[in-house]
Amino acid sequence: MADDSSPAEVSPPVLAEPSTPAIQTVQRAAVILNAFTAARPRLSLNELTASLGTSKATAHRYTKALRESNLLRYDEREGLYSLGPQILTLSAAARAAMPVISIAGPHMQQLVREVDETVVLSVWDGDTAVVVRADDNTDRVIRVSVRTGSRLSRTESAQGRVFCAFLPAEDVPGLAADLAASAELRHEVDKIRRTGISANTPSVNGVRSIAAPIFRGQTLIAAMAIVGTTTSVPEGTDSPLAAALQRAAAVVTAELGSVAGNGHQPPGDPGRNGHQQGGNGRTSHQQGGNGRISRR
Repeated sequence: MADDSSPAEVSPPVLAEPSTPAIQTVQRAAVILNAFTAARPRLSLNELTASLGTSKATAHRYTKALRESNLLRYDEREGLYSLGPQILTLSAAARAAMPVISIAGPHMQQLVREVDETVVLSVWDGDTAVVVRADDNTDRVIRVSVRTGSRLSRTESAQGRVFCAFLPAEDVPGLAADLAASAELRHEVDKIRRTGISANTPSVNGVRSIAAPIFRGQTLIAAMAIVGTTTSVPEGTDSPLAAALQRAAAVVTAELGSVAGNGHQPPGDPGRNGHQQGGNGRTSHQQGGNGRISRR
C-alpha cells in the first residue's frame, strides 16, 4: 500500500514554446492592434482579417476579446473598429516609463517649425530602432510621413546606425557579424562616434535622414532624426539642418540630466564602445526607406 504521507514527485513546469496557442494568441492580438495607424484609425473586419491572415470567424473572435478588454471599440452603425480607451491608459503608462518622449516633444515641434521637415524620435527595443514619436506638421507640398511604431533597419537607417555606434556591442544582436561583413558600416559607425551624427541617403525611395543621439548620463536612450526628401535635406552631416538637429538633441540630453552639451556623449569620455568623441566630419551612405512620401 502506498504511503499517502510521502511527498509526490512533481514534474518541472514545461515552458511554452513560441508556437504554443497562448503565444499565438498574443501575437495575433498584437497584429490586430498594430494594424491601426494615424492614417488608418478605423478599420473594417475584412481589413483586420486581411492583416491577420486568418478566417473571418477567427478575426471576429479576436476582435470580440479585444473589445471586452476595452482595447478595441466597434461602431455598429458604420461597422468599423477603432482602438479602445484602454489604449490611452497603456500609452500614458508607456510615456511615463520613457520620459524622453515627453521631454523631446516640445523640442521636436520647435525643430519642425525651424527646418520645416519631419522630425522623428526612436528608441531601442532590444533588436532595432522603433519610432515612438513623429512630428510632420510641415507646410511643404511634399513631405515625409513616418508611422509611430515603425521598426527601422538596424544597419541601414540613420537612427539604427546611431544605436549601433553608441550602444554596448552586446546590446545589439548580430552587430559584430555585421561590422565584420561590411567595411562601409565599420567606417560609418566610427564616423558617427566621432561626430555625433548619422546621415543616410537611400538608393530607391528619395528619402534622406540625419540622426543624432540623445543620452541620459552616459547611456544612449534615443535617437532624434530629421527625415525629408533628397531635394529638401542636404547631403552630409555639416548642413544647417544637421546643426539644428544636434542642438535640439543636446537640449533634450541636458534636460534628461546629462552633462553633455554637444548632442552626443561627453567629450573626453571614451564611450561605451571605447571611442572618444569630438571632431567633425562628413558622412553619407545608403539606407533603406524609413518613411513614405506624401503630397498635400
